Amino acid sequence: MVKLAKRINSLKQKVQSKFYNANEAIELMVDNANAKFVETAEVHICLGLDPKYADQQLRGTVILPSGTGKTIKVAVIAKGEKQEEAKKAGADLVGAEDLIEEISKGNMNFDKLIATPEVMPLIAKVGRILGPRGLMPSPKAGTVTLDITTTINEFKGGKVEYRIDKTGIVHVPFGKVNFSSEALLKNLEAIHESIDKNRPSGAKGKYWKSLYITSTMGPSIQIDISTLNNRK
Repeated sequence: MVKLAKRINSLKQKVQSKFYNANEAIELMVDNANAKFVETAEVHICLGLDPKYADQQLRGTVILPSGTGKTIKVAVIAKGEKQEEAKKAGADLVGAEDLIEEISKGNMNFDKLIATPEVMPLIAKVGRILGPRGLMPSPKAGTVTLDITTTINEFKGGKVEYRIDKTGIVHVPFGKVNFSSEALLKNLEAIHESIDKNRPSGAKGKYWKSLYITSTMGPSIQIDISTLNNRK
């Protein structure tokens, strides 16, 4: 623990108490990522929303143009020919009642669960297990669909889901620190554009309050949001 504290303190000294433009922030984040594994790049966005109101909820998906850098395991719950479609599209797990039974036992060896509308009543009984883990299929998240092939390809290719937490903050991974700075910037811009596009109808006043990026084991770096607006 002492070594970790010294390491973090050393990295924090490299981060000035100021707003960085997006390019500078990404380069500094990558430079600070010196853990013994390839760290994930994360963005944490504070929005002017109060999620206790229905018209200020925010949930959406965005396809990261440079991908996530992570191998995504996709499970599909469907019946009949949709199961065969899922297998051909590269799903890692495919089933119906049998897969639901495994989930009820706590066996969830997947990162994303996709389902067809007809099986949603069956999945409801394991909702209490899937919900807290963010794995419950939802039309808003694009995981309840009849277009199984496209959905599998999108999530394996870099589609990520985001949602506002109870404090009004959105947390989204946007790649790995071994990506090029330009690739990370493109992903960050895609997230910024998507959150702008999905602004809830009840949002009032200043929508974007603050935006910080960090690597898994690194210090946070604040970005001047206007530098992303200018690039758009």
